[in-house]
Amino acid sequence: MLIDWYNSRMNNPDFEIANTGSHSDKTKLNPLNEDIYTDRLRLKPIGADSAEDLWRLFQDDDIAKWYGGKWTMEKAEVEAAKMGEAWNKPGGVHKWIAYDKSTNEIIGRGGLSIVHMEGKDEVEIGWAVRQKFQGQGYASEIGRAGLDLAFSELDTDHVIAFTEPHNERSRDVMERLDFTYVKEMDHEGERFVLYRLTKENYGKITSNSQN
Repeated sequence: MLIDWYNSRMNNPDFEIANTGSHSDKTKLNPLNEDIYTDRLRLKPIGADSAEDLWRLFQDDDIAKWYGGKWTMEKAEVEAAKMGEAWNKPGGVHKWIAYDKSTNEIIGRGGLSIVHMEGKDEVEIGWAVRQKFQGQGYASEIGRAGLDLAFSELDTDHVIAFTEPHNERSRDVMERLDFTYVKEMDHEGERFVLYRLTKENYGKITSNSQN
């Protein structure tokens, strides 16, 4: 699990920040726009330079079925550029691509984004893991990293997650991360289930796990 970015990074051997090359120039505008390393993963903020890897990720049948089919390279380029714009704003966040930090193989993608839902902006978290890596805890690892970022660096008292009602695998991850089911809802013409985790409850969970 990640801990607080700025106060504790030197005391945690499992936590590192990559800050090299042109990527370091972006962090001058937004300190959150940095690679993060968890126990097994390198989480890279998605930008325009991530388009090819994002396209490769969305060729996975099990990911594509939840996102309207396999992406074209053109769509991947458009979406990667949009995500990069969000990361380049001061204090902005969006999704990461998750790589195996030993082999650099693409595992999945996930993390935070800001979504407009029911008349207000919400901090949302999500994840998508390639089929051959499912069942190995990677979605939860991405989720914990996103929650640590949300509650340590963003001015939010809760994070939401939502998925299709029949996406049992994603709902299981939400429940493992101690999200609470809220309701079914319609969003952008589709039916979803909504979950929420408060900062207060997350603080209790992380404190208990350290005792």
